[in-house]
Amino acid sequence: MIVLEAKNLTKKFGDFRAVDDISFALQEREILGLLGPNGAGKTTTIQMLLGVLTATSGQVSYFGKDLATHRQEIMEKVNFSSTYTNLPWSLTVKENLTFISYLYDLSDRGAKLSELSEIFNLKQLLNERMQDLSAGQLTRVNLAKAFINSPKVLLLDEPTASLDPDVAMTIRKYLLEQRADFDLSIIITSHNMAEVEELCDRVIIISSGKTIADDTPDNLAKTIELVHVELLIESSLETALSYLNSQSISFAKQGKRLKISVKEREIPKFLQLLMEEKIFYKEISIDKPTLEDFFLQVTAKEIK
Repeated sequence: MIVLEAKNLTKKFGDFRAVDDISFALQEREILGLLGPNGAGKTTTIQMLLGVLTATSGQVSYFGKDLATHRQEIMEKVNFSSTYTNLPWSLTVKENLTFISYLYDLSDRGAKLSELSEIFNLKQLLNERMQDLSAGQLTRVNLAKAFINSPKVLLLDEPTASLDPDVAMTIRKYLLEQRADFDLSIIITSHNMAEVEELCDRVIIISSGKTIADDTPDNLAKTIELVHVELLIESSLETALSYLNSQSISFAKQGKRLKISVKEREIPKFLQLLMEEKIFYKEISIDKPTLEDFFLQVTAKEIK
């Protein structure tokens, strides 16, 4: 079932097109990654999905209803969190969460706030003013705010930025649990490609306001032909460097380790050629392409 659909979304600021005719749908229980380089149009897209920014053209609908005409009803089931937006600075954490809870029809506000304080480790922070919190603490408060109304659709902009690795891992686990237990659907922006690969069922990459890729993280990674072969070379390192340069083979050097880019199907032939050139390695590891490799490749093409 489609819970969110964007059709031909376009946003112009004067002659500049920040978002250029983007269309996609979010399925129930799907976690969709919205990726792109800085300035690609991700934040503008999220703002149009929330109705905070009016599209120049195009349409957004949730649960089969137009956001423009049913926004109040829709927002009862939708929420948002961003590392880059702030709650009222002079209020305490408890005051912020309490006042926000009154935007929604909750049966037991106290119980909900207590539950979120436990999940996001906020009990010791409830009486602290927002202006006194660290970046990581602010991120946790914003995430707690996003779950106040037990949303069916959640829009997350860099949800684990500024968080310690163990806290970020807990948040990712919680998101997956909420998806499984309550049919939650999520759109997430992130620069952490490993996180996106772990969380997302599908990824949309935008650049210069346009969609340039839409598929699963695994399928996108598989389109990259080159793999990285890392070799530890000691006695024949200079010979190896000379050979790679003469063959115009791409590589990176770190100490006695060389990370060489080779087509996967050509690895056996490449290793045989090294032997013939009397280039001997003590260790070898092969890293297959990742979503990050794909992202860097396609966005580099767009920038050019």
